[in-house]
Amino acid sequence: MDRQLTLMAVHAHPDDECLSTGGVLARYTDEGIRTVLVTCTNGEQGDGPGGVKPGEPGHDDAAVAERRLEELRESVAHLGIDHLELLGYRDSGMEGWETNEHPEAFANVPVEAAAARLAELIERYRPQVVVTYDETGGSGYNHPDHVQTHRVAVAAVEATGIPDKLYYTAIPRAAIKRMFELMAESGVDFGDFQPSDDFGTPDELVTTVVEVAPWVERKFKALQAHESQGDNIFLLSMPEETQQEAFSHESFTLVRSRVDTPDHEDDLFAGLRP
Repeated sequence: MDRQLTLMAVHAHPDDECLSTGGVLARYTDEGIRTVLVTCTNGEQGDGPGGVKPGEPGHDDAAVAERRLEELRESVAHLGIDHLELLGYRDSGMEGWETNEHPEAFANVPVEAAAARLAELIERYRPQVVVTYDETGGSGYNHPDHVQTHRVAVAAVEATGIPDKLYYTAIPRAAIKRMFELMAESGVDFGDFQPSDDFGTPDELVTTVVEVAPWVERKFKALQAHESQGDNIFLLSMPEETQQEAFSHESFTLVRSRVDTPDHEDDLFAGLRP
């Protein structure tokens, strides 16, 4: 039975939608493909007003969540996403934080319970393509909420059997190296930080690279919408030409497919278009 071509991206927090999938969400919306963003948590453990960190005096979890969801809706508008679905779970915080132990933290929700809720959305929208993170939460990130998002999304895809293709976001190691070179050339100071050789996705695991150059401006407007989160500022400080080169492609690893596809794709909907 024919159904509308649909992309569903399943992310952990407000702002996660921008860098790894902002371009494809904007591109496919413009191509007439229905786009659905599922955000699993409300982002309570983000920065508060004035950059107040979680656990510091003045950090208000509820106020942070409200602000971040407002920013998320603005980001969605910039990207043109058709449907935003909020699962509303509590942000678990970074790996090793005390907030990991909160009984209502997303990382502590039974996978089958959260997967059942996501499965309802998959049954409603019937996406041919679902995008989420790999088992490390995305190129070795290991954030508890990202890892949980992976588990929940995979379980929901398996339970419904509806999506034809499942992808993990990927940050190719070669692209990371190039991005840091570009940023260094632009005068960005990383201090003592240098990405390790094993940071990112091994290049040989990347199956799909989608060009999103015409949508980079919208992608960065979406990122700017999340202004309360200071960790993104150094990316926005790059010169425009550097941003364009660094973020004009988004990469993925195809992990399951019911349709024949080439070994190296340039389209998440390869094998699915009429």
